[in-house]
Amino acid sequence: MEAGEVPLIWGHFGVGKTDLAREIAEETGRELIILVISQMEPGDLLGLPVKDPNSKKTVFLPPDWWPENGNSLVLIDEMNRAHKSIRNAINQLLVDRRIHNHVLPKGTWIMASANPPDEEYDQVELITDPAFLSRFFHLVLTPDKDEWVRWARKNGIDEGVVSFIERFPEFLTEFRRVSMKFEPKPSPRSWFKLSKVLLRMTDEEIKEYGYILASSIVGPEVARVFIDTMVSQFELPSIEELLLEGKDSAFQKLLKLDRVVLNSFILRLNRYMENMDEDLDPKKVADNIVKLSDVLPRDVFFSIIRNLKFVADEFNSRIARLILEELSMNPKIVELSTGKIKGWIENI
Repeated sequence: MEAGEVPLIWGHFGVGKTDLAREIAEETGRELIILVISQMEPGDLLGLPVKDPNSKKTVFLPPDWWPENGNSLVLIDEMNRAHKSIRNAINQLLVDRRIHNHVLPKGTWIMASANPPDEEYDQVELITDPAFLSRFFHLVLTPDKDEWVRWARKNGIDEGVVSFIERFPEFLTEFRRVSMKFEPKPSPRSWFKLSKVLLRMTDEEIKEYGYILASSIVGPEVARVFIDTMVSQFELPSIEELLLEGKDSAFQKLLKLDRVVLNSFILRLNRYMENMDEDLDPKKVADNIVKLSDVLPRDVFFSIIRNLKFVADEFNSRIARLILEELSMNPKIVELSTGKIKGWIENI
């Protein structure tokens, strides 16, 4: 929020989403304004129309909740229960920091909260609009026994209750996981937003929290590759250096990766193959894939081949099919795969 961005906190009822907003407001000396938008109509956001005596035009008076100064924190609560018309008005608040002719005072912070889109909760409709969802950093709040016990004792909760939860933490909550039923995706907007936040963080903060923040706006798969590249001592080769140029130095870099970083790199390699240009030289790419067999564990190497077959089958990719044909004729690959690849080609 210091960077002007908006976190959306997902969590089941009673885990402390609103209390979190109250604590942040108290710690930063801000006025907390809570908008329970499931109980609001568009007029509650726009304010009342009146006639401007000077211009003889209709203007809207600010609604009673509108911040008077920038030393405020606006919590948009129950996002998942709001009607689409309300979310459209809220979208203008997120994008332009205004609603109609009302402009938020400079420095106003915004955060949002929602229950997960599960059948246990009333939902007006499932939020699926990727443009709307891309406005937020999506953070999940789940109860932790040790944290709750510390909070409970600090806030004077009955010791009998606290002791019971310490002994039986499985009864702290019925819910064990939060499913948002979507995954944040990378886009030029999401990288811009992530950059604004990272620029305010120290190297140590990025090491500790960088992956959580990045995955909350570009998705976990991309975030892992990004953070590994940022904070690890490993130097990752580019996909083009491997598949298109066949640089020996690029293959040597793979030998230095630990298994976690290597797995995230292979995910990136497979994603590249799903979007290959059809005018690539299939023989050159196939020859470089063969070179990968010298530096990758066998199970990792054949996961690449399986993904290539998936791309050929499911995406009807001509270039993937041609690469597989080249691989099926390579003696080394045929020996490694005991003829499996050749059989795959015959089935395509």
